[in-house]
Amino acid sequence: MYFQTMFSSRRKPVLYFKEERRFLPRRCSVWKLFGLCLLLLLVSLLWLQLSCSGDMATPSHQGASLPQQPCKPESQAAATGRDETSWGPHTLTVVVPFRERFEELLIFVPFMHTFLNKKKIRHKILIVNQVDHYRFNRASLINVGYLESGNDTDYLAMHDVDLLPLNEALDYSFPADGPFHVASPELHPIYHYKTYVGGILLLTKAHYHMCNGMSNRFWGWGREDDEFYRRLRKAQLQLFRPSGITTGYKTFMHVHDPAWRKRDQKRVASQKQEQFKVDPEGGLSNLRYQVESRQQLTIGGAPCTVINTKLECDQEETPWCLLA
Repeated sequence: MYFQTMFSSRRKPVLYFKEERRFLPRRCSVWKLFGLCLLLLLVSLLWLQLSCSGDMATPSHQGASLPQQPCKPESQAAATGRDETSWGPHTLTVVVPFRERFEELLIFVPFMHTFLNKKKIRHKILIVNQVDHYRFNRASLINVGYLESGNDTDYLAMHDVDLLPLNEALDYSFPADGPFHVASPELHPIYHYKTYVGGILLLTKAHYHMCNGMSNRFWGWGREDDEFYRRLRKAQLQLFRPSGITTGYKTFMHVHDPAWRKRDQKRVASQKQEQFKVDPEGGLSNLRYQVESRQQLTIGGAPCTVINTKLECDQEETPWCLLA
């Protein structure tokens, strides 16, 4: 101890005793320091174990929980919450030929994503958006979707954006035996003739390649599906359709309003005669297009890819690609 003299407010001397403090007691031994370090090490190991087990979450500045890296490698099934066996080995590309139908698209993407997840169908939704100045060409856009779908999928759904499946018993699984027409004539709300293969058609990429895709000659609305039916027959592919579906014409929701959005049904020059002919050579082999851009979108929590596409037209071969 030492003495320190201070003065009060009245200027009278006051005597204080002030004790000199030390960080550690004089008699603190090396063994005590070692024990303290060992205790801190044990506490650190305990905290690390708790954080690895996922029982501790670190809040961010916004109050949300930050994702944590697992302490041990996890399989893809555990990371996604999916049972790999029940989801199966195949992956579907839903190819949607599209132009300026954004209202339908806002409904379609989250609806189909939820529907296919419930059925445990691995999938990605590919919107092939025609951005050129030619007439709408559904068949060519589906050809683009096939070529741009990537190597991570092995079968296609040629799917109209305005047709939604309402019956969960409808099968979207891998059509190994042959093309599967989901929107069959006895179930489609509008088209009921027996050779109809439009709306929703599933087929493997190998089978689509066997048909050389779809004909690129169909500018405007209609008839490309009828020509594709002939291609299926020529490739000797058996067509399958749903069975045991009892909901009839209420199996699908058709969201297209013809009074509000009219289809391009004009027939220009020799188009009316040519549309009934078979195109023996055209298809994937003579498709011409440019990808302007790709966009990854999330609509209502559902992911999709938009491929903005410019088609090319040989106006001598198909002058009806432009309206007169």
